[in-house]
Amino acid sequence: MDNSGKEKEAIQLIADADKKVKSSGSFLGGMFGGGPHKVEEACEMYCRAANMFKMAKNWSAAGGAFCKAARIHMQLQNKHDCATSFIDAGNAYKKSDPNEAIKCLNAAIDIYTDMGRFTIAAKHHISIAEIYESELVDIEKAIAHYEQAADYYKGEESNSSANRCLLKVGAYSAQLEQYQKAIEIYEQVGANTMDNPLLKYSAKEYFFKASLCHFIVDELNAKIAVEKYEEMFPAFSDSRECKLLKKLLEAHEEQNSEAFTDAVKEFDSISRLDQWHTTLLLRIKKSIQGDEGDLK
Repeated sequence: MDNSGKEKEAIQLIADADKKVKSSGSFLGGMFGGGPHKVEEACEMYCRAANMFKMAKNWSAAGGAFCKAARIHMQLQNKHDCATSFIDAGNAYKKSDPNEAIKCLNAAIDIYTDMGRFTIAAKHHISIAEIYESELVDIEKAIAHYEQAADYYKGEESNSSANRCLLKVGAYSAQLEQYQKAIEIYEQVGANTMDNPLLKYSAKEYFFKASLCHFIVDELNAKIAVEKYEEMFPAFSDSRECKLLKKLLEAHEEQNSEAFTDAVKEFDSISRLDQWHTTLLLRIKKSIQGDEGDLK
């Protein structure tokens, strides 16, 4: 379907809306007489134009039009509508200009936090983190936004949402070799979930991840950690993850890279190890003398 007509119509609407804003006088002067009414009409026109630009897949123009609407809402003290328009702008810019999308989402977050709407602010921090993950590939910044989201969720007692954000931080921290930070997160989330009947199955996975991080730093630390987790969470002792850790610790102590690889292969044949686990296991294996550095 040809939406080029929509784009032309949108451009005309923007021009008409701009005229309305100008003819209303300055915002302060325009508050008397027909000023506010004209400005509100202009705001509606910007939103209509933005949606037409979306239909024509002109995402930057749509984002720009939503931003114009947001600024008018701001002047009229319509905080909620202002934030909504910034979110709409951010969602449009996501498809064309990630940096601009982040600016708009941050503007909305400032309004939501000012209004005490921390759960919504947290959700949009996650959106920014995802842009940094997939579009801009800036993991440090993604971590910062996941951490902020987790803080807001914790403050609102949304612990499962906070844990989801923290697990992202833990995974990336380990990738960036910030092992102590990753360990603290996995231990914290593991302790939070092990007493919950619905979530306790996941606790063994978090203690497994914490153990791998310990293992990279120091073999003795890993041994102590595994014993601590078994004590904290007896079900961990019977898990395949715990049995694998004990085999790996033994192989590492004996500097036996073949036994290490065999233990990993055996585990992987039943429970597939993902890229994160494989990366950490390779880092551990490389510390065995004379190792070739693969798991084949």
